[in-house]
Amino acid sequence: MQDQTKTTAGSLNIATHLTRMANLVPNQVAVTIAADRNADGRAIYQSLTFAELEGYSNRCANALTRSGIKRGMRTLVMVRPGFEFFGIAFALFKMGAVVVMIDPGMGISRLLDCVRQVDLDAFVGVPLAQVVRAVHRKTFADLKSVVTVGRRLGWRGKTLRELTAGVSNRFECMDTASDETAAILFTSGSTGPAKGVVYQHGMFDAQIRMIQSQYGIEPGEIDLPAFPLFALFSTAMGMTAVIPDMDPSKPAKVDPAKIIEAILDHGVTNTFGSPAIWKRVAGHAGRKKIELPSLRRILIAGAPVPWSVIEQLHRIISEGADVYTPYGATESLPVSSISGREVIGETKELSRAGAGICVGSPVSGTELRIIRITDDPIDPWRDDLLVADGQPGEIVVAGPQVTRKYFNLPDATAASKIRDGGRLWHRIGDLGYRDLQGRIWFCGRKAHRVETQTATLLSVCCEAVFNEHPDVARSALVGIGPRGSQRAVLVVEPIRGRFPYSSRRCASFIRELLDIGATNRRTTSIGDFLFRRRLPVDIRHNAKINREALAEWASTR
Repeated sequence: MQDQTKTTAGSLNIATHLTRMANLVPNQVAVTIAADRNADGRAIYQSLTFAELEGYSNRCANALTRSGIKRGMRTLVMVRPGFEFFGIAFALFKMGAVVVMIDPGMGISRLLDCVRQVDLDAFVGVPLAQVVRAVHRKTFADLKSVVTVGRRLGWRGKTLRELTAGVSNRFECMDTASDETAAILFTSGSTGPAKGVVYQHGMFDAQIRMIQSQYGIEPGEIDLPAFPLFALFSTAMGMTAVIPDMDPSKPAKVDPAKIIEAILDHGVTNTFGSPAIWKRVAGHAGRKKIELPSLRRILIAGAPVPWSVIEQLHRIISEGADVYTPYGATESLPVSSISGREVIGETKELSRAGAGICVGSPVSGTELRIIRITDDPIDPWRDDLLVADGQPGEIVVAGPQVTRKYFNLPDATAASKIRDGGRLWHRIGDLGYRDLQGRIWFCGRKAHRVETQTATLLSVCCEAVFNEHPDVARSALVGIGPRGSQRAVLVVEPIRGRFPYSSRRCASFIRELLDIGATNRRTTSIGDFLFRRRLPVDIRHNAKINREALAEWASTR
């Protein structure tokens, strides 16, 4: 096979990682999916080797070129994880087109808002996605190319199968610049409207190298990625990607038995997913007394990870394995990381007392600072923004994995970026502090702080104190009224079967919470409590509490 990984100075195309692996280990399995199930309900798998995936992505590139997609065209991809998803994504990267990914789980209305924001040129999607496009044709009116992955039922464009018929399995990868746009990935919108984050080829490359170095990931490992983008990273790192039998837009509803089945069937060594997934897997494995000895590392991200989940996972993995919680955001990942053993052995008890959640030390190549809390844009950088170690402030980060802007949102970009000569700092929007060991502690989102007339209350720190009540499943601190004179309210989700239906039990529950709050300096000013059977959570990870919705609800009580 011809080596197409050579690039000129300053050039880089993220798809060359696939080509490199196809040259090095052509017969190694790149992607495995559960294509069907037998009469006993066991998964029947299909696989593509690196050479086969390289050839398939080249055919997809020729087919998509035939459809009219060209370099620089923003192309929305709405395809379920599987062979087509891998082939199309790598094909578009090779073509120099811009891959646009929007989480379909956010709902039709918000998805359409994202589409309007990004000004699409092309659309590649499954029939269900095409139905949405056809119904909302005005939103998609300016598309230059439409490709259906599956059956085409009357709408315009051609199918991927039609376009790939007879095309070559060779394609010359575009010699894109490292700072050329590779993708636009939308944030979850958990603290406001979803924003399109502009990713360059060089940023993707930096992410891959930093993650691989941080966790000692080796080519030839077996990965189970429960998030589509990380499935592409798996392949780029030379791992075999085992695509789990699940709906990635609904992680909280995953069937844990299917995740465990895939891990055991393939000897999975590495896996990535949200806390919602691993809570279900850990609970199921514990009840069934199932062990997962092949796993070397479990990466959990997207929301704070309960230490109870980390403890459960440690009971089912081998002594040499560990659970890691990489910290970052869509705009900057990874930023820092901490191991589960460090959490359980050192930081857990401090977190329970309201110190925040330790997210570890910055990863190599990343600069991280803590600055004074402000909602105003900052331009340019000033050293007097810095706060002392141990003092809470806003977390800002710089490094090669940090994105530079949002697409078509100059005000949002100005609010989130700080120019510092040739360097750019990203304001993550999280509050935290640095301890004497150089570790970073997460205290909650900046948007979720509650500012009363006498204090600034940080959500994660305050909630942890009340979560120690044996009948509290979780809680959420919200503020009612204008910042600076807000009224702090704690919304409590009791554990199942312990909801205070009677006024007497409700009063007793509140007295118990007040007693707990009085024991900690962070929570003595909190005196108002409300109860909900279930707290609303974010769409992407099904784990982040939607405090904005709760604040609106609490204001009406």
